[in-house]
Amino acid sequence: MQLRRPKREHAEVSTESLNDIMFFLLLFFLIVSTMANPNVIKLMLPKSANNEQAIKVPVNISVTKDHQYTINKKPVPFDQLEPALQEAIAGMPEPTVVLNFDRELSIQDLVDVMQIGAKLKIKMVLGTQKNA
Repeated sequence: MQLRRPKREHAEVSTESLNDIMFFLLLFFLIVSTMANPNVIKLMLPKSANNEQAIKVPVNISVTKDHQYTINKKPVPFDQLEPALQEAIAGMPEPTVVLNFDRELSIQDLVDVMQIGAKLKIKMVLGTQKNA
């Protein structure tokens, strides 16, 4: 009498599609992680795709690369900028100032003018050039 052991069947796990599943999970988490971080800042200023027009008539401050300051096309020395700006916004309920700075100026030049605006409690907006 011949005694044979019964054939055992081996359990198998198919791993052929495991690579596809892992790829899709990785892709999903990469997309979700980039959407979950809204604090990403891309700076390529001072160009703009569209120019918003202010409803109110704003006061324009322009500064050339030679540090020549003008308020509404009137030349003003920097040390007289604060009183001239106070005079320009007199009588406005919510004054808005558009800052037109040459792109070759430093950030410190912009901050110096913005500090005057903060002292006078004026809303200041940086003017940009429209993309052609």
